[in-house]
Amino acid sequence: MEIGKVIVEKVRGKATVTKCFSKYPLKFIIPRKVGSSKTDAVWIYTITYGGGIVSGDSITCDITIGDGCTTVLATQASTKVYKAVGSKNSEQVLEARIGNNAFLAVIPDPVTCFSTAKYSQKQVFKVMSDSSLLLVDWVTSGRHERGEKWDFDLYRSTNHIFHNGDEPLFLDTVFLEQGTCAGIAEHMQDYQVIAMVILLGPKLKHVQNQIQEDVKKIMSQSLHMPTIGSRQYTITHNDQRLTKPSFLASCSVFGPKGIGVVTRIAAMTTESMYNFLQHQLSSMEPLLGVQPYC
Repeated sequence: MEIGKVIVEKVRGKATVTKCFSKYPLKFIIPRKVGSSKTDAVWIYTITYGGGIVSGDSITCDITIGDGCTTVLATQASTKVYKAVGSKNSEQVLEARIGNNAFLAVIPDPVTCFSTAKYSQKQVFKVMSDSSLLLVDWVTSGRHERGEKWDFDLYRSTNHIFHNGDEPLFLDTVFLEQGTCAGIAEHMQDYQVIAMVILLGPKLKHVQNQIQEDVKKIMSQSLHMPTIGSRQYTITHNDQRLTKPSFLASCSVFGPKGIGVVTRIAAMTTESMYNFLQHQLSSMEPLLGVQPYC
């Protein structure tokens, strides 16, 4: 059942929302202008009544980005998923079509699941050969101030990208569930946030190159083994233990001719993840009107 629908098309040469529909518990906020007047980008903020997703909520959103249009889908704060009532799951589904030479940036704040929450989301993107897509998909360990760390029951996030209709280009699912032998917190250890960043298409080639180089440098420094003279220094059980990297990241290329790059990150603080995203996406200000996550 459709809860929200937005269509963005060119009208007199400008990207314009030509259709917008939403009903409880979803609402769209579409500012008249974000950032520089020279930038032709439509910003759409999604919010839910009550400030979060309640147990049993099912939200389906359909977005169409017309040829040559740039659109940003964002949130005003983290997506809170409240405690589950009985066996009820909460779910969100986003289906987006991105036209020729069009660009969609999906840059929400992270999902934060409360203790015992059960949440699943699925995002399906249908792109053309020259479409561009930026997708940030991330989740925190929960409400730190209340001592909740990876205390939710279930989190599932599925992202599918189809090329030229129905040709699979990228299929991915992150699945976290409390186990009988070991909980999520035990597997995650000290890491409090995980994220995936997808950069796809010609408009993002410069960002793809930058993020791959930066991740290589970050991990080279984080995982560098100290040396003494020309010999590698091996730490024994009597020596001080190696410090666990506070930030882990990896990049891989996907799609024909490497048109897409996916970066996966784990960090010990939400702040460090925000800083990483701000830095990596700062060059997109001319396209979006403002720097993401600033």
